[in-house]
Formats: sequence, C-alpha cells, structure tokens
Amino acid sequence: MDQNQRPSSSASAASRAYQFHPARAAIVNLFDLYLGRSSRQKPDDSVREPPNKSQKRVLALNRELPPRNEQFLLDFEQLQSQFPDQDQLRVVTESVLISLVVQCSNHAPRAEFLLFALRSLCTIGHINWDSFLPSLLSSVSTAEMSVGQGSQAMPAVSPQSGILPSSNAIPNSSNFQSSTPASPLPSVHGIGSPTQSAIEPSSMSPVKSSDVASNGQQATARFNSSIRDNAISSLRQLCCKIILTGLAFNLKPVTHANIFSHMLNWLVNWDQKQLGVDEPDGVRSWRPGKALVEWLHSCLDVIWLLVDEDKCRVPFYELLRSGLQFMENIPDDEALFTLILEIHRRRDMMAMHMKMLDQHLHCPTFGTHRIFTQTTPSVSGEAVASLRYSPITYPSVLGEPLHGEELATSIPKGSLDWERALRCIRHALCTTPSPDWWKRVLLVAPCYRSSSQAPTPGAVFISEMICEATIDRIVELLKLTNSDINCWQEWLVFSDIFFFLIKSGCIDFVDFVDKLVSRLTEGDQQILRTNHVTWLLAQIIRVELVMNALNQDARKVETTRKILSFHKEDRSSDPNSPQSILLDFISSCQNLRIWSLNTTTREYLNNEQLQKGKQIDEWWRTASKGDRIMDYMNMDERSIGMFWVVSYTMAQPACETVINWLSSAGVAESLPGTNLQSNERLMVMQEVSPLPMSLLSGFSMNLCLKLAYQMEESLFSGQVVPSIAMAETYCRLLLIAPHSLFRSHFNHLAQRNPSVLSKPGVTLLVLEILNYRLLPLYRYQGKSKALMYDVTKIVSALKSKRGDHRVFRLAENLCMNLILSLRDFFFVKREGKGPTEFTETLNRVTVVTLAIIIKTRGIADADHLLYLQTMLEQILATSNHTWSEKTLRYFPSLLRDFLIQRIDKRGLAIQEWQQAETTVINQCTQLLSPSADPTYVMTYISHSFPQHRQYLCAGAWILMQGHPENINSLNLARVLREFSPEEVSSNIYTMVDVLLHHIQLELQHGHSLQDLLLKVCANLAFYIWTHELLPLDILLLALIDRDDDPHALHIVISLLDRQELQQRVKQHCSNRGPPEHWLVSAPFKRVELQKALGNHLCWKDRYPTFFDDIAGRLIPVIPLIIYRLIENDAIDSADRILLMYSPFLKYHPLRFTFVRDILAYFYGHLPGKLIVRILNVLEVNKIPFSESFPVHMNSAMCPPADYFASLLLGLVNNVIPPLHNNSKSGTSDALNNSMRAPPNKTPPPSQSGQANVFDGQKAFYQIQDPGTYTQLVLETAVIELLSLPVSAFQIVSSLVQIVVNIQPTLIQSSNGLHGAPSGVGQGSILPTSPSGGSTDSLGTSRSPASVSGINASNFVSRSGYTCQQLSCLLIQACGLLLAQLPPDFHVQLYLEASRIIKETWWLTDGKRSMGELDSAVGYALLDPTWAAQDNTSTAIGNIVALLHSFFSNLPQEWLEGTHRIIKHLRPVTSVAMLRIAFRIMGPLLPKLANAHALFSKTLSLILSMMVDVFGKNVQPPTPVEPLEIADLMDFFHHVVHYEGQGGPVQANSKPRPEVLALCGRAAESLRPDIQHLLSHLKPDTNSSIYAATHPKLNQNSS
Repeated sequence: MDQNQRPSSSASAASRAYQFHPARAAIVNLFDLYLGRSSRQKPDDSVREPPNKSQKRVLALNRELPPRNEQFLLDFEQLQSQFPDQDQLRVVTESVLISLVVQCSNHAPRAEFLLFALRSLCTIGHINWDSFLPSLLSSVSTAEMSVGQGSQAMPAVSPQSGILPSSNAIPNSSNFQSSTPASPLPSVHGIGSPTQSAIEPSSMSPVKSSDVASNGQQATARFNSSIRDNAISSLRQLCCKIILTGLAFNLKPVTHANIFSHMLNWLVNWDQKQLGVDEPDGVRSWRPGKALVEWLHSCLDVIWLLVDEDKCRVPFYELLRSGLQFMENIPDDEALFTLILEIHRRRDMMAMHMKMLDQHLHCPTFGTHRIFTQTTPSVSGEAVASLRYSPITYPSVLGEPLHGEELATSIPKGSLDWERALRCIRHALCTTPSPDWWKRVLLVAPCYRSSSQAPTPGAVFISEMICEATIDRIVELLKLTNSDINCWQEWLVFSDIFFFLIKSGCIDFVDFVDKLVSRLTEGDQQILRTNHVTWLLAQIIRVELVMNALNQDARKVETTRKILSFHKEDRSSDPNSPQSILLDFISSCQNLRIWSLNTTTREYLNNEQLQKGKQIDEWWRTASKGDRIMDYMNMDERSIGMFWVVSYTMAQPACETVINWLSSAGVAESLPGTNLQSNERLMVMQEVSPLPMSLLSGFSMNLCLKLAYQMEESLFSGQVVPSIAMAETYCRLLLIAPHSLFRSHFNHLAQRNPSVLSKPGVTLLVLEILNYRLLPLYRYQGKSKALMYDVTKIVSALKSKRGDHRVFRLAENLCMNLILSLRDFFFVKREGKGPTEFTETLNRVTVVTLAIIIKTRGIADADHLLYLQTMLEQILATSNHTWSEKTLRYFPSLLRDFLIQRIDKRGLAIQEWQQAETTVINQCTQLLSPSADPTYVMTYISHSFPQHRQYLCAGAWILMQGHPENINSLNLARVLREFSPEEVSSNIYTMVDVLLHHIQLELQHGHSLQDLLLKVCANLAFYIWTHELLPLDILLLALIDRDDDPHALHIVISLLDRQELQQRVKQHCSNRGPPEHWLVSAPFKRVELQKALGNHLCWKDRYPTFFDDIAGRLIPVIPLIIYRLIENDAIDSADRILLMYSPFLKYHPLRFTFVRDILAYFYGHLPGKLIVRILNVLEVNKIPFSESFPVHMNSAMCPPADYFASLLLGLVNNVIPPLHNNSKSGTSDALNNSMRAPPNKTPPPSQSGQANVFDGQKAFYQIQDPGTYTQLVLETAVIELLSLPVSAFQIVSSLVQIVVNIQPTLIQSSNGLHGAPSGVGQGSILPTSPSGGSTDSLGTSRSPASVSGINASNFVSRSGYTCQQLSCLLIQACGLLLAQLPPDFHVQLYLEASRIIKETWWLTDGKRSMGELDSAVGYALLDPTWAAQDNTSTAIGNIVALLHSFFSNLPQEWLEGTHRIIKHLRPVTSVAMLRIAFRIMGPLLPKLANAHALFSKTLSLILSMMVDVFGKNVQPPTPVEPLEIADLMDFFHHVVHYEGQGGPVQANSKPRPEVLALCGRAAESLRPDIQHLLSHLKPDTNSSIYAATHPKLNQNSS
C-alpha cells in the first residue's frame, strides 16, 4: 500500500481507525515484554478495552523475564498470523515503534532492542521505510516541541509528567505529507504507556514541584537544560541510527528529501535555538558535550550518505543552497567543519560559473540603456516595464546578481564593492545621466523614509554612498577652482543635481554637513578658499527638508554654525565678473536667510555679513527705480552679478521684474484675418528679447522655480496671448536646470487647473512648446513614452471630430516625432489591450520605428519579445497597409516574418473605387464644378455616405484632367474642413492609390510618362500650395508608403524639387534663426497664421502661432523619405535630397540619433559618397570625431591599430567610470582627471599650458541629442566604425587583436620608457603561457605578441592610468563598444573569439596531460583584474573577459547570437575546452532567467557540449572521474533552480517541469557515471527529488 498518495482527510480517518485497531494492544504488550516494562504496570494504567466490546481480545504470550532478542521475531510472526490484513498490521506496528522510539531513546538497552526489532522486522518485509521514516521524523519534531514548551513552563508540570511525551501524545499516522507535520494528531486513549518508576535506570528523571521551589535559580535552570539536552540528544542519536538502517534500502526520492530537510534543520539549530528557550547566561558552553557530539556525528553520517556521489540520493547542490555554512554559533567539531569547508569549496567553484569574468571591472556607462529583467512581484507591471539594470553588479554567495535594496545593504563600507559603487556615483555626478536614472537607483535616506514606504526595486545606492560621492565631487571642483581654472559651468551643472538629490531626500542633510566640515578641515591642504560651498548651500536652503533641519532638528544650532563656517572672503582675480560678485555677497544672502528662519540661531550670525545686505538693498533700489523693470539686454557684468545676488535675497521682486520685462512692450490687438469676424478681438503681447542663457544660469534655484510658476500662469492662464519671448524664456529655464525644474506638462498643468487645457489656445501652445522645443528634454528625462500616451489621448479624441484640424495635425506631428525619438521597445497602449488609438499614419510610423529599434538596438527584455506579436496585431488591427518587398528586405526578421504574411488588399481597394467611381464622379461634378450651387456643400456633408466621402479627393483628381482650374476650390476647401481629420487622411491615402492606378491606365493608352508625372505634380501643387487644401506631410508619407509602385517615389522627388516647397523651407529657416534657439538674442518675429499654416489648418482659428509652421511639420518626414529611397536603391536621389535639405535637417532635434540609426540600419549597403553626405547632416566641428577619421573615411585600407586603440581610449577616459578617487589625491590628479584630452584627440605635448586648454563641462542644452557627453562620445565611436569603408570582420579583428595582446603591448612600451613598473618582477618579455602547469612542459619561455601600430607610450600617458589598470579598462571599453554595433559585427566577434581560443597553443598541443590542461585553463580564466596586477594575463582570459563585457551590455534579443561561439567551438573534445565554453556561456544563463525559450536553447546547447565530451558513444571515453566535474554538475542544478524562480534561488525554489524534461532528455545521451550525477534533473518522480516534490509533476503522477 502506498501511504504517500492518500488524501489528507482519508488519512486522518484511517489513522484514527489504526489507533483502535485490536492488534495495537497486542503489539504494545509484546514490545513491553521485550523491553522489560510489563511487570511495572499499575492497575489504573492497564490496557483499556477498545470501543467495540464484541471484538475478540488477542494477547501476546507473557513471560516473567525479558526473553532473548532472538525470540522476538518468532513471537511477532505468531502474533502476525492472528490478523489477516497485513497492511493494517504493518501500519499499527510502525505507529507503536515510533511511540516507543520517542519514549525509550534515553535508555540505551531499550534503544538497542528497538534497533534490533526494526532490523528483524525488515527481514520479513514488515517495515515500509517510505512511510515509517517521515512519520518518525514528524513525531520527533513534535516531541522536541513539547520538550521546549515543557521547559518554559517547568514549574507547572505535574510530578507524574516526563520530559518527553508518552505514546498517547505522539502522532500515530504514517501519512507524512500532513500539512502540519509538527502538530500531533488527536490523542489515543485506548492504549497508554506504563508509568515508569523513579528508581528505574531507563526512565527520565521526573521533575517534581519541590525541585522548583525557587523559580529562576541558576542551578535549577542548568539542571532543566541538561535534562532537556540529554533527552533530545538521545532521541536524535537513535533516530539517526534508524535512518542509517533505512538508507540501506531503496527509498523514494521524497523520503530522501524529507530526511535531508530534517537533518539540516537539526544541524543548523544544534543549540536548540528553534525551541525559543531563553537560557540564563553561562548555561551553554561553546564546546558541545559528548551526547551532542554523538548525534551531530550521526547526523553528519546521514547527510554524507545522502549526498554520496555513488548513490546520489540527494544532489550535493542542496547543501550549497541550504545556508548550512552560515549557521551561527558553529560547534567546535572537526567533522562539521569538514562538511562546511567542502560546501564552501564547491559553492565557490559553482558560483564562478555564474559570474562574469569582468565582475571586478564591471561598472556601468550612462551612455547605453540596459533593461532590468528580474521581475519583482510587489511592483506594478508598468513600473517593471521601465526598470533598468542595476548600475553596479554585486554577486550573492551563490554567484547570482543581487538587486535593489538587497544589494545596497549587502555592500560593506570600505570594501572594494563600496568603492565601485562610489566610482559609479562620482561618474554620474560628472556626466549627469537623466533624473530618471537617478530616481531608479537612489534610496531615500533612513531619516526621511516613512515606515510604510515600499522598497524601491532597482535602487542600489544608499544615502551614505551618495553623501560621500557628493563630497568627493565638491572637493574635486574646489581643487579645480583653486588652480585658477574657470569651472563655473561645472559648478552650475553640479548645483542642479545637488538640488535634486537634496530635495529627493537621498542625502541626510545634517549628516552631510557634518561630513563636509570634517572633510574640508582635515589635513593642511586648505582646500576651501572660496565661497562656492556657501553658494551651493544657499541654493538648497529653501528646500523643505533643509528648513526642517535648521528649524526643528535637535542639532539645528550646531548645523547652522557649521554652515556658517564655510564662509571665506572672496579673493577673485576678476572681481567684476558676475560670479565673483555673487560669491562675494553670497554669505550675506545666507546670513539673511538664516536670520529669518530661526531666532535661536541669530546670535551665531555674522553681523558684518548682515550689514552687507544693505548694499544689496541699495543697489536694488537704484537699479529698479521703484518700478521693478530692467533692460536685461543692456546690463553690464556688475549689474548681472548683483541681480544674481538679489535672486537669493528677494526672489519675489526679482521674479516680478523679469515678468515685467517680458511684458514691457505692451499688448496690441491682433488684426482680424480672412476667417476672423471683425467683432472678435484678440490681444497679443508684443515681442521683446528673450532672457539670455548667460543671465538665467546665475539665478538662484528659488527664483527659477518662482519664474517657471509665474510664466506658466502668464502662458497658460492669462487673458492675453503671450509673446514668443515669454515661451522661449520659459523653455530656456527648463533646459538650464533639467534635474530641478522638469515637469511633465499635461499632468502638471492639469494639477494646477483641471480646466486649463480646455481653453482653445492653451493646448496649441503646449503642443508647440513640446514639438519644437522640449522633445529632447523629455527623451533625456525618460518621459517620451508617457508623453506619447498623453498626446495619443488628444489624437484619439479629435481624429473623428469634425473641423479640429489644426490641433489634431499638430498633436499627430508631435506623436510622430515622439515615436521616432524612442530608442528602446515601447508599448503602443499604456494598458496594453485592444487596437491602438493611433491614426493610420501613426500606426505606419510605429512599425517603421520598431524596425529601426529592433535592427539597430535590439529588444532588451524577453517579455517585450513575447509581446511583439500582440503589439503588431494591435497596430494593424485597423490598417490594411502592406509594406513593399524592398522595405521588408531591410526589416529585422522578427518583423518581416510577421508582416510578409499580410495580404496586399490594394487590388481590392481599386475594385471598390471602380464600383463607387460613377457615384463619386456624379457627386463631385455637382459639388466641384465652377458653377456648383453653394448650398450643395451642406447637402453633401450631411447626406453623403462615408464610403463615398473617402473618395472625394480621388474624384476631384479625376475631374481635374490636368487642369486644376476646372475645380471649384472654395467648395472643396469647405468640405475638407468640415470633414474629420481622419477622413482627410483617408482621402489622401485613397487618392494616392487612385492616382497611381490612373497613371498605369494612362500608360497603357500610350501616354508619355513624363507628361503624366508633370500633370500629377501640377494637380498636387493645386492641392498643397495653390489652395492649401491638404497637409503636405501626410501626402508625402502616403506616397512613400506606395514605393512598390514604380512612380510613387518619382512623384515624391518631384514635389521635393519644386520651388514652392524650397521657398517655404527657406522662409521657415529664416524665421526660426539658428538651430540653437537658446542662442537667439533678438526679438522673435511672429509669422502670420495664414502664412505659417495655410488655409486648411488655420480656417476659423485665430490663435497665433509661436514656433509652428507647415514646413516644420516635414522634419520627421524627410528622414523617412531618405530611408525609403535607400531601400529602393535610389542612392543618387537620396544623396541629392540630403544635399538639398541639409540646412533644413539642422533643425531636426534628434539629428545625431538619425545619423547613427540610418548608418546602423543600412550597414553594409551604403556607398561611401552617401555616408559622407549623411555625416554632413551633423555639425562635424561639434562632434568629437577622431582626428584621423576623415583620412580613414577616404581610404580603402583598414586603419592601423593605433586608430582603434585611440577610439577605445576615448571611451576609457569619457564613458567608463574612472578608477581613481581624484578628490582624495593631490590637485594634479584632479586636474589630470578633469582635463583628459577629448576622446581621440592628441593632447598638447606640453602639460604646462593645460589651464588654457580646459574645455569645461557642457550643459544639457548644448548636447540635447544624445543627451549626455558620455553618450555623445560612445555614439560617435559607433558612427565612426559604421562609416569606415572596410568590412565588419576587419574592424572586429583589429579590436580583438588589441584586447588579446593589450597587456604585453602596454607593459613593454612602459618598460622601454620608464624601466620596469613598480611591483613587476618580470622583464619586458612576459610569459603568456599559464604558470599553473609544469613550466617544463608548458614552455613559459614563449614571448608574447604585442600589437603593431600602437604608439603605446603616448597611449598610456594620455590615459592617466597604470598599464595594468588601463588594460582592464580597455577590455571593458571594447566590449561596450562592440555591443552598440549591429549584429553583423557580433557574428564576426564570435567567429574571431572562437578562432583565437581554438588556436591557443597549449590546447592544440597533443602532448599535454589532462592535469596540465586543467591547471592551465584554471589559470587562464583568472579575473583579468588580478591577472593584470601581476602581469600574467592570457589570451584566453582576455578574450573571455571581452565577451563577458560584451554580454553585459547586449539587449536580451541579441543574446541568442551568442550560441554561435559554441557552434564554432564544437565539437568539444576535451574537458579543458569544455570548461572554457562553460566559463564563456555560464554567466549568460542567470541573465536569461525570464527568457524561458532562450534559456532552454542555451541550456540545451551547453548540455550538448557535455554529450560531446561525455557521451555514451564517445570513443575512447574521456578519462575523467565524475567528481572532477562536480562544479559543472552543481552549476546545472543551480541555474535550473534560478530560472525556475526567475531570480535568486530561495529555499522553496522549484525547477520548471519543461526544463527538467530537457535535462532528462540530454542526460540519456551521457555515459552512465555522468548521467547518474544529473539523475535528479529529470521529470521522473521515482528517481528525482525535484520531480517528486514538484506540485505539478506530483499531481500528474498521481
């Protein structure tokens, strides 16, 4: 009978039946007889009658003296013969045995007899170990619990009670799968235990009430503890002996799992902490007693037997994840230490396979997006979708990466990882990644965090780290300032981030001030010589958290005094510069602010500084002349500086003055346009000059916040139409402090006034500001997707609404720009269900954008890959469009395979037109003939069918017959205006289909193509320019989407060539001024509404434009036209259009991204001439290209190694966080770090003039695309490599050769220049062979290959690093760079990497022994950080480090390409090569924990390599003992659990059944001794503990 499968309810009923079974009394009596207990029974404890009195009583034979043990089996068999149901008898026997084990464990002879009885019963098959052992362990647990409770309530125990419960308190059920195994089942009253005599040696000492007369005395406590410990030790010792007996039989996997779990629990809680007994001090000793040692050793015997590799009852991996090695209060026992050391050894070996080889190198770059894929159950779906990878990696004990706060709290202060975290933050403070990045990685300081605040997923930087790094940055900037370097821009950028960090609560302000004082006063360096720190603190003094610290905190007086201590008398070399004046007065501003904050701290203020405040008041009265208006365009430097000072003391008056200036030109009435009724009046603010950036940059943050608020009031809530200067100044303000001032406009304005967006002009103004000024800011903030959803709501609401063409087309154009600006995968709907709310145009643009993203940047998250098909269905649910074969040819296969199945319904559309043509032409004739009745317009609008209305433009086209003047344009214009915007779009798309079909018909009738195209262009000119009836951008998009028609692109080119459009574009550029709109100082000129937007869009509208223009709407369209021309091999046309529109594309807000993406999208298909033309879209002098790049662009030769090395050096110096903490070193180091040569530029030979070559940090508004200088440098390197006229193979080969041989190259050059570097024992010729093997056989005399063509001496000096440090960073830089390139380069990398590994001389040398090769591999794969330190890096170590750095930055979709490495390495024929392959691919598996399909593919590939080496049919078999690859086996177990959990392995983690099935199939091909080690990784419940304990598999098997 299989006890395991019984349902719990029936098991409970059965157990009660067994308790009253008639055989129970007989069995108890038989055991009592042999235990020598029957004569001691008392009358009142005699065996009670069972409930059924009619049952026959059966008794065993009774003897006076205990018989010999050998007689027991005969007696039992005699008893056995009296009962027919042997299964029931067995269950009752097991129940009684368990009771007796618990009672008699402390009596050695009786315990020995019970062991003898068990063995005897086994010989006749009367013990089912699979039911007996779990029941025994469950009963022991209950007994131990009772002991614990009894000890706590010892005085209340009756004199008759024993320490351990009698049999009637022990559960008798053999059903070990009870949901509460620790709780005993109902007592059995039928059979009791004989009461034991106090003088009997075997009995446990009873506790009498008199023994506990003085409760709490030390002696009593020690006595009770000793009794309890002895009882438990004896019980566990006996239990272990029984288990050891049972393990000799073939038990079920679930039984092994149960035993293992209990044994571990006993070991971990060996000192009884789990019982919750509070022992007095000194009761427990560190050294365990004899009884404890005995059961500990027995317990260890059980565990060793369970994990024994020969039987493999339980995988050794279970010990690795058990946490046993971290048990507290480890007993002083050698046997236990042996086990723990073995666990540590194997865990470390296994964890190595989980970690990237660049673990100690790896630190993030802010130049590339990386998605965080570990889903967090407590986080909403939308939040998870936008998470990023942790900026630092930190492995847990099992090697997997930790995430979020778990990571933050795991890093000990002062450790290597703490320093890596600070590297990352310092780099961020210098390179200003977006606030979106900061918000994801920062933890709120504990002092500001509410108890209800949920943990932040992905947050890894605690406030202490931020505080330390912030102080480091302040010190670094002070050192630069002290060196007479003008770094005011650096201070401004830093103050913006500093304000953001303080306001976010990520820095404990009081703690920060304490540490800053300590840091600036330590040593004799006198770092603080200026008032910059005082100015920095003045910026944040109005933040609520800071005011609370200075007002309410207990340490407010001390904090205030420390803040005041930062004051220094200003000694500037240029006392009249604005910043010098500000710094001179800033202490006065600060004193005045503190004086107004708190009366208790006034006595500590500087009276001299307070008096100095009068000078500020006097200047203000004189300058503002009482009317609070100033001419900002004519202020001298002193006036600018003083106004900056005023912004700190009198922000409100200063704010009013700025607003007054912007409205100083007064208002004027807008003249009524052609469509404006004469009685409607519109007041417009007259134009003045916008405030220059140079003035805005020095305003206090408090003034900036007030100004932004006040301007929003004037812009969006005022009664007068604001000036362009007001809108421009507002945009400049947001750009100048992107961290502190950013707001999401639709949410922000709706919160201020829910009805504000319903005003007619407000939505238009907001959309114009977003579309023409703030697009890059939103992308930098990571808010493009959120904005896209907001704008989509407007588009969705208006697309079917009649007449609202202007707002709709602007919103649609903004949405188009937003979609094209996205750089990673996105959801088309926020909630993700149903068809999109996009228009037809936006749906088509979305598909093209997806193609560009997937092909040039990859899909970063596995969940996005799964969603892709659903998303395409959502996009195309309402669209019949099909893309041409030429377009699909360039689409990534993921999209192409889906879209190629769509049926082209264009033929059907033409048929529908032909069926409706007669009706449509009839209606159009009535409506559009020159003599048409004007009243028919309303009749047509009200009564025509929608299916006919969509052909209105097509019908008009047919009626024109090349003579547009034949059409009644007024009626056509009126009808089109009354249409909904989406109806107009539909008309354009159908008209394009009809006109292209019409051309084909005309050609068949013998008409000239040239004449036909001229007529077409003339007709379209009528629509677009003559009467401005249709939006040009939609028409051009409709035409390029029909590129499979041979004439569509010809028409597009003809339209772009026309003078009307050229003139509009030139006019647009002239009106807008330079592309850098923030540099414009003259007043803007407002373009008349009609001229800006044309008749169709402006119609009844009267609200003037600010930045909008019909030509400006073409900015997203021209790049798409270029894409389509290249797809159709119209290279010359693309070149000509680029040349013609290059000045116009300068206004593209994201043109840098456009250049990078188009080069990547068409990589390998662009001729050199067109690449040059594409690059000329950029302002080349503002892009950090290499000096030699133009030369290599025009040469067919592959650039020398020095060129590629310089590219990598640029990344090391500007993209990867620096290794040095320069702020703690001398000033020269700080200068060296801050003044590294721009990437790829040769620095001046002399260092003496460095102060003059310092470029300074760029503000965000100067590099809006791509957003940070870090990204600019990284993407520039990408553009260079994509533009070179050499193959991807040559580029990758050059980069890989540098990496493989980088250490000998750098070190040889360094030795040649400066002698041997310190700490290096070798000469210039370093061994590249691993030293781990025999030096004789491995030939350490081989000299390394260095890379020719690198001027390494110049190279090392330019980096500021030692050779060892630089070599590690170059490997990381190379991996990062290659990950940004398209998959063409990845294919070559995998090929080259596998070639180098296979050709390694010590792997190809057949004379090497297995031991030598294993030693060599272990040595070769040391982390390059450590290998570089002793100059022993190897080619394989470097190449694996490169691959791991590469993997770290790859999107998940592209990780599938990594399989090529293994395919190139196969067949794997040696364990050495197998280990190398494992080392390469192992760390990928944790990254794929949520990408189930890719994980399974990768795991299958790794298992197939195992079969290559250890397959059944491999001849001759690889001479390896299974234990030699134990780490690989442990790794398999770990990753399978990791993937099942979807993250770090927990105690309850289960593998997925599909993965167990995959492993099981692969294991069948392995030879038996290896297959045996994977026996638990299969779905067979009879052999695998994972299958047996898996809910799904267990359910299936039942």
